[in-house]
Amino acid sequence: QVQLVESGGGLVQPGGSLRLSCAASGIAFSIYTMGWYRQPPGKQRELVATVASSGSTNYADSVKGRFTISRDNAKNTVDLQMNSLKPEDTAVYYCNAAQIFSNYWGKGALVTVSS
Repeated sequence: QVQLVESGGGLVQPGGSLRLSCAASGIAFSIYTMGWYRQPPGKQRELVATVASSGSTNYADSVKGRFTISRDNAKNTVDLQMNSLKPEDTAVYYCNAAQIFSNYWGKGALVTVSS
């Protein structure tokens, strides 16, 4: 059974930092591209960042220079370090594991950026 479990969401003030973590089980973690997506209130889900099995990363323009994605293949985890948070970063953040024939999602973690 595949499970992706996000943790670390919460309320943070503008300019603050937050770290999300996703623990994966039931998959051959090291061969998957791992990613973070988000869905702001009333909007569609969008890409935040991905890290491939090779370690190469990709970021949405809106988070470049502020967010950092990292993976630990020994622990089967993928993290998202979010700095200089803005109110427009408020969203439910989802962990994703993707491979050519497989695509899995976590249940999401709410991040609220507000004063």
